[in-house]
Amino acid sequence: MIKTEHLEYSYTSNQTPIRFALDDINLEIKEGEFVAVLGHNGCGKSTLAKHFNGLFLPTGGNVYVMGMDTKDESLYWEVRRNVGMVFQNPDNQLVATVVEEDVAFAPENLGVPSEEIRKRVDEALHTVGMYEYRRHAPHRLSGGQKQRIAIAGALAMRPKCIVLDEPTAMLDPKGRREVLESIQRLKEEEKMTVVLITHYMDEAAQADRVIVMDEGSVLLDDVPKKVFSEVKLLKKIGLDVPQVTELLYELKKAGLPVRHDILTVEECAEELAKVLANK
Repeated sequence: MIKTEHLEYSYTSNQTPIRFALDDINLEIKEGEFVAVLGHNGCGKSTLAKHFNGLFLPTGGNVYVMGMDTKDESLYWEVRRNVGMVFQNPDNQLVATVVEEDVAFAPENLGVPSEEIRKRVDEALHTVGMYEYRRHAPHRLSGGQKQRIAIAGALAMRPKCIVLDEPTAMLDPKGRREVLESIQRLKEEEKMTVVLITHYMDEAAQADRVIVMDEGSVLLDDVPKKVFSEVKLLKKIGLDVPQVTELLYELKKAGLPVRHDILTVEECAEELAKVLANK
């Protein structure tokens, strides 16, 4: 779906490079994968996300979307059509006064026929669980509902992949839960490729794969259990791990024979029960 080869990107001022925000990034994201990207502020994760649909173009190296080079200007719209983007603040992405009109905005601008737009809007709203709000005013919705409408707007483009850049950063716990349920639905029911940029460990733990970035480079790239078992390394670069993982890590340090590659409360309870039964 997405491939980067020796990707580099530097911010410049008066043609003088300031710093490399991305340095020699080599990644492959497969069709249907749910990938979470973690890292502290300024590590390059949002810059990387913006390369996935051609918002940013490489300073060095290449980015390919379904085999299309993002630097090829003739493929600009095709790349954008296949990789939808959702940002942090939903208020910055809503452009209409009625929910269904907002979701229809992108396909209308692409010249999609009216009957097809109606079908796409309804399907997108059903996918994110917001169909009943189709005639509501977006500004009257909660933060989580607004973000789901923003996701529906991206889905109406019929992308093969959706990139979400910290979509829950400005939401309360209820809003975060609503958005994550929509993301899981995209992965499981729509078989869509999902790239989630986040700083919430519990969100990343739900992904198929976790990429950890530090200072513009990929530090770790593996399944969540293996990534979060690197507690010491993650803490060294200023990241946390899921609470249950940290609890078991501390118990293991204290001498208890427990695993610390556990991510859920249920698994943690089972592990502790097993240790207590052996005692």
